[in-house]
Amino acid sequence: MPFILGALALLAGAWFWLHRARNAAHMTSDLLDMAADVRAAARRFGFRRQVNVHPVEQIEDPKVAIAAIGVSFLELDDYPTAEQRDALVRGLRDGFHVSHKDSEELVVLGRWIMTQCGDAAQAVPRLSRKLYKLSGQRDFNALVEIVQDIAKYGKGEFTSAQRSALEDLQRGLKLA
Repeated sequence: MPFILGALALLAGAWFWLHRARNAAHMTSDLLDMAADVRAAARRFGFRRQVNVHPVEQIEDPKVAIAAIGVSFLELDDYPTAEQRDALVRGLRDGFHVSHKDSEELVVLGRWIMTQCGDAAQAVPRLSRKLYKLSGQRDFNALVEIVQDIAKYGKGEFTSAQRSALEDLQRGLKLA
């Protein structure tokens, strides 16, 4: 009887480690797919990574900067919802007259750029200064509509972190 229990315990342990290794392989595959999505989005919008230059400084298209700012505002909400993410995608699609797929790729690239800044609170001032260099205050209205849609589909109002980011945005775009 002890041999049977030992064999069952050995089989259960082997099954556990096999299952765990399979899940790790799936997770690695998902991470590689995500990296491929970011690379494809970057290529599509002409973003090239250079050594010793911060990714924000390499942005040449205001749409990419606005998408990254939108993602940052989304992340500054306590618990962003799928509706808020959809509002961001819709806002980019309608504001810049791009396809749904392009707006989703802008969100993917924007999220990567935001993470390269550290976090969302650090990304907004840097991205707003870059947006000002690229287009001045021309794209401010489109950005405000996107940010308001994100707030509307959330709690209906800005969080304190989002209000602080709005102040950073105003300073970066030289509105205040």
